[in-house]
Amino acid sequence: MTLISEPSFSAYSWASQGGFGNQTVVDKVPPEMLYLVDAHWYQFPPMNPLWHSLLGFAMVVLGFISVMGNGMVVYIFSCTKALRTPSNLLVVNLAFSDFLMMFTMAPPMVLNCYYETWVLGPFMCELYAMLGSVFGCTSIWTMVMIANDRYNVIVKGLSAKPMNIKTALARILFCWAHSLIWTLAPFFGWGRYVPEGNMTACGTDYLTNDWLSKSYILVYSVFCYFMPLFLIIYSYWFIVQAVSAHEKSMREQAKKMNVASLRSSQDASTSAEHKLAKVALMTISLWFCAWTPYLVINYAGIFQALTISPLFTIWGSVFAKANACYNPIVYAISHPKYRAALNKKFPSLVCGVPEPASSDGASVASGATTLTEDKSAAA
Repeated sequence: MTLISEPSFSAYSWASQGGFGNQTVVDKVPPEMLYLVDAHWYQFPPMNPLWHSLLGFAMVVLGFISVMGNGMVVYIFSCTKALRTPSNLLVVNLAFSDFLMMFTMAPPMVLNCYYETWVLGPFMCELYAMLGSVFGCTSIWTMVMIANDRYNVIVKGLSAKPMNIKTALARILFCWAHSLIWTLAPFFGWGRYVPEGNMTACGTDYLTNDWLSKSYILVYSVFCYFMPLFLIIYSYWFIVQAVSAHEKSMREQAKKMNVASLRSSQDASTSAEHKLAKVALMTISLWFCAWTPYLVINYAGIFQALTISPLFTIWGSVFAKANACYNPIVYAISHPKYRAALNKKFPSLVCGVPEPASSDGASVASGATTLTEDKSAAA
């Protein structure tokens, strides 16, 4: 049985004297883990213990925000009758997936940062990487389904087939099944899960120089990064166009009727297309910022485009996990009915005055838009 020693600051002391000698970042890795560690990492000296401390602190903060935020979303959407709609099932699934990601990812990483290496054994390393991958992929595809639902409601309008509970559940099942297929593949020989360069987390093997491993990264990135990103951009592009065209027709109709606006609550300074454009831009930008660093690290590894250091690998992991923190803000807190329910149950957590559930913001944030009704009124 391998004993776990207390964290040592000897590497930092040695570095301050002018070098690390023969010490490497792999030195503290338990012997049973060494077969998973790529030879690439033996060239790097130990990381400054301060980085482990900062990473551990960051994971504590991110884990707390994500677990509390997503837990709140699941609780309020489940307990509020007005929010139990097919569209909102997708939001609940997103929150549930993000909750599980940080609930399972943060504690092991904090523990390993304390010991400055992976101390939970090979199987837990593979399981950790697999769970992070499955929850991340599920969240990504759930965001695609949310964008697609909004596209159907806003762009197609009355011609779209409304989503019911069965359709929503089928889409949720697809998200989980699709993610499981890709993330279980390394257990059957296609790809591999190994320790990251900082040795405190585990992920996909992007350093093994054979096409079986490389092909897994390439195909996985197509179905779990490029395709979802394209579908989200495609949906929001046409949503913004449709809402913009609709708002223009509403203004023209109002001029013909010699009235200021066909909506009594319309605010000229914050029109529907402006609100929707902001939500779309925020959604795409945050998604891109969260997952692109991890993709860059993986592609840099398989194509040997640049030297990947242990410190470099930290950012991909942190940025991807941070996605689980701001998803509740983008998809739930911007939802007027959710804010109203939150104000009822936990008023101290609401910032500002809750927006009326019937306002234009409801259509922008939740996809339960009144666009088709407005079209009928303007006809």
